[in-house]
Amino acid sequence: MFQSIARFLGRGRHDPSQLAFDLDAPAATGDDLLARLRALGLRRIATVRLTRNRAVMVSYRGTELRVHEAYLGAGESVLRAIVTFVEGRTRAERRAAQRVILAHDVPAAPRRGTPRERTAAQDLPFANRLAEAHRRLNDEHFGGALREVPIRVSRRMRSRLGHYTAATPVGDPPEIAISRSHIRRHGWDEVLHTLLHEMVHQWQDESGHVIDHGRVFRAKAREVGIEASARRLVCAPQPRIARSA
Repeated sequence: MFQSIARFLGRGRHDPSQLAFDLDAPAATGDDLLARLRALGLRRIATVRLTRNRAVMVSYRGTELRVHEAYLGAGESVLRAIVTFVEGRTRAERRAAQRVILAHDVPAAPRRGTPRERTAAQDLPFANRLAEAHRRLNDEHFGGALREVPIRVSRRMRSRLGHYTAATPVGDPPEIAISRSHIRRHGWDEVLHTLLHEMVHQWQDESGHVIDHGRVFRAKAREVGIEASARRLVCAPQPRIARSA
């Protein structure tokens, strides 16, 4: 490929600007990508296999190069880095090339698994009331610093009272979920306690802390006036007065 290009240039039959355009155009197949890499100096590779392996972007064994298909559209600097990764003489060269390769934007994989549960229509009044409480508690305990997040009333949650979920790599926003059975069984005061608990997790997330129940969580929980334990406080039953027959 490279030799044929050189012959065209030597005969003056090819516009150099058109040559640059051809090399910069996205490759369509593994063979196209191999031709571009060879034009940039790749020597030891005979075949290119395209993959969808998001754990390993580029690898080679023997004369086969395995490349994630997202690199078909990579620019010249990234393609040169792939060549250096394979042909580089020193570890420092290859590590520098790896950094360039990994900086290339690879689109998120399609979402797999079950989509997030949605609040049932009949539970929307609960969700709206929780959203209002979130705004009020945010002002009272966090100085209004927390972002507004969706609050979902979950009918699936059985063992947990509430849960905060950070934003996901596939584009799901952060959210707070509160168990519907918790709302119906334990009273609004305890639901607000649970909501505030999850808001502390939201604060951890937005402040760059690990989302857990460790030292940072416990300190913030004490600051906002809630129990650091993730368990619900179970109240003792009221004493009953026996009636005489």
